[in-house]
Amino acid sequence: MENQNPLFTNRVPLSDLLQAVAEVRTEIGRIIVGQERSIDLLIAAILSDGHVLIEGVPGVAKTLTAKLIARTINVGFSRIQFTPDLMPSDVIGTSIFNLKSNEFEFKEGPIFSNIVLIDEINRAPAKTQAALFEAMEERQITVDGKTRMLPPPFMVVATQNPVEQEGTYRLPEAQLDRFLFKIEVEYPTLDQETKLLTDFHARKNVIDLNSVKAVLSATQIKAFREKVYGLHVEPNLIRYIAQLVNFTRNNASLYLGASPRASLAILTASKAIAAMQGRDFVTPDDVKYVAVPVLQHRVMLTPDKEMEGLTAQQIIRQIIEQVEIPR
Repeated sequence: MENQNPLFTNRVPLSDLLQAVAEVRTEIGRIIVGQERSIDLLIAAILSDGHVLIEGVPGVAKTLTAKLIARTINVGFSRIQFTPDLMPSDVIGTSIFNLKSNEFEFKEGPIFSNIVLIDEINRAPAKTQAALFEAMEERQITVDGKTRMLPPPFMVVATQNPVEQEGTYRLPEAQLDRFLFKIEVEYPTLDQETKLLTDFHARKNVIDLNSVKAVLSATQIKAFREKVYGLHVEPNLIRYIAQLVNFTRNNASLYLGASPRASLAILTASKAIAAMQGRDFVTPDDVKYVAVPVLQHRVMLTPDKEMEGLTAQQIIRQIIEQVEIPR
């Protein structure tokens, strides 16, 4: 994605951000074939300070993509494999009695990192899911009455199989609402899979993650986020975002509409996409680009529409077509 007007001068300088985004894409492209939209949304989430849920059938490189994104950033990384017997203390940590000091000491869990990959998040029961609520929303953990801040930047990238898969749980609506995006990874096209096989064969069946280098630092991410937050948004475009979300609450096909958190998510994510295209202002196309991944996991279809085989994506696209685009 590039700025399409070479004569346009940004009020917010974005050349360093564009270079960093290009470098991240290049590093991930060393191993991942295709998935350009998924990768762009992951980068946008980093620039928006948001969490991402990646859904797809087993074997479409959900976990690999998340690991590669983490490798392009020079910050802490941890991985948690969610299983049905995982306890909240396995995620956030626990207090252990120290015989030498005769006191309890808190041992931090894997959630105390910068980028946390949660693999197969929907395989753990509700009690363990609830342990993530405070961390994802407030970037802190409260244990034994003491609040501990999580290190910035903090981002959760979670993968899950479709709920129809055996041994999975439906995530609580309150937790789903804390994810900026839900990215659905599809099967590769024939040409993409052919290139994937060719590259894999040329590497002699080895996927070398060490070939992917870190190109972003925590300081750069903070600076880029400040630029993104400062992008210009016209008042009529803000109303357009509010209308899109409001339509989800008054749609006969939806049992549950999107919350104001969804409006804020669309606004912030639209700014990130605009910045990634080299613009310091948001357009309706930026809003439409992020509307589906922001909204699809925050709404619930009525039972009769589910029986008809409709999806949240289809309903959201219908709403996008119904709402008049600001001129």
